[in-house]
Amino acid sequence: MDNRMFRTAMGKFTTGVTVIVAEVDGQVHGMTANAFMSVSLDPKLILVSIDKKAKMNEVIQRSNQFTVNILSGNQKEMSMIFAGQIKEDKQVEFETVEGLPVIKDSLVSLVCNVYQDHEAGDHTLYIGEVINLNVQDGDPLAFYEGKYMQMT
Repeated sequence: MDNRMFRTAMGKFTTGVTVIVAEVDGQVHGMTANAFMSVSLDPKLILVSIDKKAKMNEVIQRSNQFTVNILSGNQKEMSMIFAGQIKEDKQVEFETVEGLPVIKDSLVSLVCNVYQDHEAGDHTLYIGEVINLNVQDGDPLAFYEGKYMQMT
């Protein structure tokens, strides 16, 4: 199988859309990601997968903390900004939880300390220990076959 076929196959799995955010030297960095999952209840652990070449990989290594912001159905533009698909014309609104930036009005925001990291092929898997979270009512933003969808 070639890379295109593998990507097509993986695109058949509907995922939620998250923005991973971390701060280093007073600079907030974010990237859109759908490689996210829950790992454990005790302790409360989640996992994100970041391409080794992505700037976010270095940022998380330096900060040793990050937030995961699960986007609501009306935050498609936010996802596109952090995916580099559209130029950020407006200021992204962040709130601070446990000293870390979270995206305002996200469906869920998880504040994490890096618990472990593992190299896996061309990605680094970061297991985050959730130290705080915010949850709001609403419908999630989803991604399927390269297209955004609002789940209702």
